[in-house]
Amino acid sequence: MHIIGTAGHVDHGKSALIEALCGTHPDRWAEERARGMTLDLGFAHLRFDDGVEGGVVDVPGHEKFLHNMLAGAAGMELLLLVVDANEGVMPQTREHLAILQFLNVRSVLVVASKIDILDRPRADACRAVAEGLRGTIAAGAPIFPVSVVTGENLDALKTALHDELAAIPPRNPNAPVYLPVDRVFALPGLGTVVTGTLMQGRIATGETLALEPGGKPAHVRSIGVFGATRDKVEAGTRVALNLPAIDRSEIARGHAIVGRELSARRNLTVHFTPLAEAAPLVRRRTPVRAYLGSAEVLGTLVSQGTAENGATMQLLLREPVVAFPGLHFVVRRPSPMTLLGGGFVEAASAGELVESGHSDDDAVLAVLRDRGLDAVEVAEIAFEANLRENAVAAALARLLESAEVVAVTKPLAYVEAGAAGSAFDRALGQIEAAHREEPWAMGVTSLALARKLELPEPLLVRVLERFVTDGRLRNRDGYYAAIEHHPSFTPEQLAFFEHLIPVDETRPLLPVPFASAASAVKLSQLVGISKAFDTMLARGALVKVGADLYRGSQIADIRACVEKHLRERRQMTAAEFRDILGTSRKYAVPLLEWLDSHAVTVRNGDYRTLRKG
Repeated sequence: MHIIGTAGHVDHGKSALIEALCGTHPDRWAEERARGMTLDLGFAHLRFDDGVEGGVVDVPGHEKFLHNMLAGAAGMELLLLVVDANEGVMPQTREHLAILQFLNVRSVLVVASKIDILDRPRADACRAVAEGLRGTIAAGAPIFPVSVVTGENLDALKTALHDELAAIPPRNPNAPVYLPVDRVFALPGLGTVVTGTLMQGRIATGETLALEPGGKPAHVRSIGVFGATRDKVEAGTRVALNLPAIDRSEIARGHAIVGRELSARRNLTVHFTPLAEAAPLVRRRTPVRAYLGSAEVLGTLVSQGTAENGATMQLLLREPVVAFPGLHFVVRRPSPMTLLGGGFVEAASAGELVESGHSDDDAVLAVLRDRGLDAVEVAEIAFEANLRENAVAAALARLLESAEVVAVTKPLAYVEAGAAGSAFDRALGQIEAAHREEPWAMGVTSLALARKLELPEPLLVRVLERFVTDGRLRNRDGYYAAIEHHPSFTPEQLAFFEHLIPVDETRPLLPVPFASAASAVKLSQLVGISKAFDTMLARGALVKVGADLYRGSQIADIRACVEKHLRERRQMTAAEFRDILGTSRKYAVPLLEWLDSHAVTVRNGDYRTLRKG
């Protein structure tokens, strides 16, 4: 189903035309029928024998009720513009068209009404209507001279409506549910019922959605479509939802029933285009009355420069409203309430891809490309791509399989493969240059790489760890290195370390104080000795135990003695350990703690045993 919307000046015959086409008079209020003028939104159902159908939204024509017209205009896809053939195009007609150019109208049919009382040649009247529509979205649209009194040309109009409805492409069913509420009432025994045009997504009976603003769960007990009960509905349908868990007083026009991917917000980044005549009225901060979905909210349009041909701006609202990338809106001045212009919520590249028939994969990839090296989580992708989370997850699985995206962790998120690969190539270039300049270093720290590449360190680490997992990069104790890199030292550096911890043959396991060793490194004039010292520590050639420094070979001898003793005796006291090594308690206690922490021994009271495995 798709939505047909009427537009036009008051008393040009919109409601009568709808009754003639659908057999249902759209005016719901007794006052409307008494006055012969539509005051609020009206609805009807147009059905064809082959299954093509449209929901009709009849809007008020009088400028006094323009706010009601705007509440129903957002869901229109096919515009049925009604112009009295005698009076021609009136100011209110052009204002309706000016509004609708910023919304979702895909095609237009024009009806020249009341031809049964036409006082001039029909061709002249149609030419006058066409002339009056120049420069609007209805320019060049087919014009149907119609009389609802005699029925003349109603069949031709119906055929055109059928063909236009059949030609409108279906909306993406994988988009999150978005139903702007335009009516709410309570029925005895059922509870709260809301109606609106399901602008995107699909709803099934028994599903739990959310009422926004607020996020209150909204369980769907039943679904009605023009008096018939449905198990499920898809985008483009006029829908009535029975929501028994929500009180009638909690919902009003302007609220929305949505999927979990969407929520209400106050501050929006938008692409705004003013009407040519309104451009001089747009200031750096312009008070506005904004219309999004069925909501009407006061706010401020904040501009950074000229907006004559459209520009990115901030729309700051006084109250939260459901909005998402690609959602269209219009704004009027608070007073007088003349139209300023309209546009769409930005970050819409992905949303527009979906609307134009591209795949979910294209939309997800567009979001990731827009975000560059930023790692984006599923929920955020869903919002920016205007897709359900399960559709995003399925698209990501396909894109991972085709190597178009990469996954990063902590938390799980995704990066476009080109951006990640570029970051890897740049990082590897820096790492390999560092290996050539300082072959004794373990590698390059993430902080140093982030500074070189001018990237945030946490972001860079998440991406590089992906390539560590893939085996294309190595991370050793916080140092990133090429897979084939093995640190090598100069003869002078090796000689320095040989003398740093002298070995006493009478006490071969005696360490030196770490502080004095670090001081000697600091005072040395040898090139690269500080980084070489770090490498020795990282590789275990030198080992810090408590406040002391051992050679790696000394620690290996200590471990061998301990393991031999525990295999033979099964357990060992601290005193026995001290005697085995021929050392003092000063060195024995830190060594025992080091053995425990490095999974060699396990302490049980006064005894230590060999750790299993």
